[in-house]
Amino acid sequence: MEFFETYWLEILGTLSGLVCVWLLIKESVLTFPIGLLYAVITSAVVIEARLYADLVLNLYFVLMNGYGWYFWIRGAEERQIEGKLLVASIPRNELAFAAVAMILGTLAVGYFFSAYTDADFAYWDSLTTVASFVAMWMTARKYLESWALWFLIDVLQIALYAVKGFSGSPGLYFYSFLYSVYLWMAVLGWRSWSQNVVKPV
Repeated sequence: MEFFETYWLEILGTLSGLVCVWLLIKESVLTFPIGLLYAVITSAVVIEARLYADLVLNLYFVLMNGYGWYFWIRGAEERQIEGKLLVASIPRNELAFAAVAMILGTLAVGYFFSAYTDADFAYWDSLTTVASFVAMWMTARKYLESWALWFLIDVLQIALYAVKGFSGSPGLYFYSFLYSVYLWMAVLGWRSWSQNVVKPV
């Protein structure tokens, strides 16, 4: 992929990513079709940067945006009020399962990409990938704690993309900026969602 093609894809990915998260903060179901666009664009960018775990992540995002779109409209009937899915806290058993899955998943994916590909920062990239798998699932289920996990992921992604950019890989500066904005948006998201959270049943 030529440099300028990557450059314009990064700009479009940045814009669609910001719109997607802003809609998520506002609890708009339109976050999911915009999220689909963002995932497709980002897949093309991370292939060029040889961040293969991120590629797997964004293909997963395509599927989870479809699931979240459905769940926010049709799922969890006990949380549906006048056509809107209310926010819930993640149940403790699901939180424990997610934590174990994140640790084991990071070790497994990191080993695979380290041993069998030319991936850069295999374990670091895999941690953000596996954590994002969990966070996206939590988002699709509209759990408040998804914002706390996204905040942690954003910190790690800023550093990863910055290091890749300074090491001579195609740009990724826009994505580093994007995740910096995501940090602020994660705080806004937590504050907004916490105002109408309901207890899990």
